[in-house]
Amino acid sequence: MANELTGRRVAILVENGFEQVELTEPRQALDRAGAQTAIVSPVSGQVRGWNFTQWGDSFGVDVELANAGPENFDALLLPGGVMNPDKLRMNFEAVQFVRTFFDTGKPVAAICHGPWMLVEANVVRGRQVTSWPSIRTDLVNAGATWVDREVVNDSQLVTSRKPDDIPAFNRVMIELFAKARPVAKAA
Repeated sequence: MANELTGRRVAILVENGFEQVELTEPRQALDRAGAQTAIVSPVSGQVRGWNFTQWGDSFGVDVELANAGPENFDALLLPGGVMNPDKLRMNFEAVQFVRTFFDTGKPVAAICHGPWMLVEANVVRGRQVTSWPSIRTDLVNAGATWVDREVVNDSQLVTSRKPDDIPAFNRVMIELFAKARPVAKAA
């Protein structure tokens, strides 16, 4: 998986309370594939992960959401965790950030509770997706077809259920991101 993503910039949109492993492992895979990754957040300075049942580590925010134009990125990663997307979906600017990736045809990968942002951005109607089972009804009510599989690729969107699925999620995410032509402008 080396160099498939050279020249591509990937935004990782998070708030405090993201599931830590759903950021760290996909980010490492993206970096190993040659991508330039950036943690984007409405929080300035540091964001804190959630490590399954307790607070995890803090991570530096590379770009504050207010300064992170989607045109500066080629793809988007949405980690899960319950708190993270619940906070983000209440932030109009975060929802618009996600929506713009779909409006411009850029690839998006979301895992666990991350697809809640897709519901709020109104981009799942007619798509096949998967997620953590507790948000299944939200996705179905938003017009998606929900399936219980470790990873689902529907056009420009890759979704996955949980941390155990990260190896399959990473593989399909990188394949999708590699197909997209780099278009990001320098930040």
